[in-house]
Amino acid sequence: MSESGIDAVYLTAGKTALVLDNTLGGIPEVCYWGQTLGALSAADVKAVVAANREVIAGNAPDEHLPARVVPLESDGWLGRPALVGNRKDGTGWTPRFQAATFQLPEGCKVEDGVAFVTDAQVAVETTSQISQLSLKLTFDASKHGLIRLRAQLTNLHESDYYLNELGVALPMPLEANEILDTSGRWGKERVPQRRPVVLGCDLREGRHGRTGFDAPGFTFVGSKGFSFEAGEVWGLHNAWSGNHRVWVERMISGQQVVGASEVLMPGEVILKQGETYSTPWFYALHANGLDDAARQVHAWFRDRENHPKSPRPVALNVWEAVYFDHSWPKLQQLAKKAAEIGVERFVLDDGWFLGRRDDHKGLGDWFVDPDVWPQGLTPLADLVHDLGMQFGLWFEPEMINEDSDLAREHPDWIMAGQGSSEPADLPVRWRHQQVLNIAIPEAFEYIKNRIVSLVHEYSIDYIKWDHNRDLIEAGTTMLGGRASISKQTRAVYRLFDQIKAECPGLEIESCSSGGGRVDMEVLQHTDRFWASDCIDPVDRQVMMRWYNQITPPELMGTHVASSQSHTTGRSSTMAMRGATALWGHFGIEWDILSATDEEIRDLAAWINFYKANREFLHSSNVVRCETPDETIMLSGVVAADQKRALFQMATHDRSAVSPRGKLRFSGLDDSATYRIRPVIVGSKPAGLLPAPWFGALEESKSPEQPFRYYEGVTAKGSILTRCGLQVPNLYSDQALLFEVVAE
Repeated sequence: MSESGIDAVYLTAGKTALVLDNTLGGIPEVCYWGQTLGALSAADVKAVVAANREVIAGNAPDEHLPARVVPLESDGWLGRPALVGNRKDGTGWTPRFQAATFQLPEGCKVEDGVAFVTDAQVAVETTSQISQLSLKLTFDASKHGLIRLRAQLTNLHESDYYLNELGVALPMPLEANEILDTSGRWGKERVPQRRPVVLGCDLREGRHGRTGFDAPGFTFVGSKGFSFEAGEVWGLHNAWSGNHRVWVERMISGQQVVGASEVLMPGEVILKQGETYSTPWFYALHANGLDDAARQVHAWFRDRENHPKSPRPVALNVWEAVYFDHSWPKLQQLAKKAAEIGVERFVLDDGWFLGRRDDHKGLGDWFVDPDVWPQGLTPLADLVHDLGMQFGLWFEPEMINEDSDLAREHPDWIMAGQGSSEPADLPVRWRHQQVLNIAIPEAFEYIKNRIVSLVHEYSIDYIKWDHNRDLIEAGTTMLGGRASISKQTRAVYRLFDQIKAECPGLEIESCSSGGGRVDMEVLQHTDRFWASDCIDPVDRQVMMRWYNQITPPELMGTHVASSQSHTTGRSSTMAMRGATALWGHFGIEWDILSATDEEIRDLAAWINFYKANREFLHSSNVVRCETPDETIMLSGVVAADQKRALFQMATHDRSAVSPRGKLRFSGLDDSATYRIRPVIVGSKPAGLLPAPWFGALEESKSPEQPFRYYEGVTAKGSILTRCGLQVPNLYSDQALLFEVVAE
């Protein structure tokens, strides 16, 4: 229902609340964002609004300085504005918006000018008559605690409006004085970093044309020292797979905000009369500790209609087994061996299409190469399906090699900023490739039709969708090179959606040189993401710990690779590799034909253990325990009813002190009594010297259950959480599991 005359909105999302102040007219101000305030009356809400007014003194504006959701200079805001644009004659750069109209959910309670909205969506519309612009803000509150919001700007005037930026900003108290986000690089994504909040603007920008290895994920701000278990935090995530920015700003006025927007290139968005630009969705949350924040995000994902419902199948990707050498006899052997040890999805990677003998040519020519596959992919697809496995295929649809039939036929489909597709005018090559402009309707249809045709011809169940370069000078050649990253990003989302609509049941993985495109929007259109091209389990342990901040484990591709990492050269035991891959969507990236009999037995054991536990692993709450010794990581999952948990201890170096620390397990019920038992899957972790509390190790069972338990101990949850248990001795780069069950 549409309402004017609303003074304030009390919006609650699970344990989180926003209070929107509309008494000043125009764009509302968020005068409270934090833990829910409980059941309030209209008078209570108005008291919150009144409490937000500052003293007018000193060298300051003569009126209240509002921190509006879209802060503007016309309100006296001298920090980063969230709306920047103008008309060709230079006007329209300082709009002033008038009284707002609210769109409230049906049946919403309205009392004395205050609207009360719970776990629902509310929108606000306001207009600047002078600048002839209309602005709409949408707040979508989830029962799990997330509030996603976006802004939409419409040009009402006959002259074009050149938009440079549109975003949102939310206020936080000054007690939030430390920032935590992530950075990284290829092969080492999601590296956490902390820094203090200081006067001025802390700005993170991603200009990769994709999310980027160095993406911040959620930007968290909280009291110094906040941890996984404790500390009030405010978080904002920019759910966008193109250029993006996030900022934290503390002003001399005493105000502090966290904001986000898309990074628009010059001339990228020019609104004609009646046209609208929509920002990405921005996800805001308030939590007590980072694990609480992760639980809110994971619950939101799992509540979606399009969240994967079937058990996540064990996958084998053959890239590190064959690379470009598509030998039919070897692939036959791989498929048979994979089925024998329990693999459920077999994925053929790069090298199957026209001319693709290396990575210098062929991208764009999505036809099966008859020189390599004279009978097409039918023999392999049929074999895989007959063995009871799903068949997957690799694509890189958004890219194109200059040495390809497609590039020769449609050079104007290559993205370039110089308005020419001549080789000298193309952007710098990256992995020997350029970017295909799928925002061009004909290019979009070509790619869609080729993929859909192949999916139907070979009954493809799964696509590994790669994206192996940043977008540089990414313009539309036929428009003189006008920047087109924003349109390209939106076209990619449409392409995902249309392919899946035409291929019911098809699953798509978002891969981008590993973790180069992982955010909460691309995961609305895909079913899985590839965490990193580095499968070294030591590096993966840290990456996965921080990927869990924005995604539940079941969406994260976690594979067992060969004993020696192809990226780092480090050698790892099966105990470490299997235990690391367990905590996501389990798979294999390894030439299993070269594995020893012992390695195959261990791998089969881990597959068996994963299958026995995947439903539990993919529906429980992630916990990341604090450890005083930084060489030890302790993490796991706990069932929502706290009756069962599975933890993992991983060692990453030799400690400076003898191993006399305690393992303190988070997320358990203090009053419950638990049996905690160390678990051995396949071979023991190297260097394991059990602590006395382990007790005896049970005898080996049947080959169908090749994992064993120590006797363990029985203890109250409060003891496991506060007193803890003595750590066992392990060599560096090892992992050990602990099963915890309430008695």
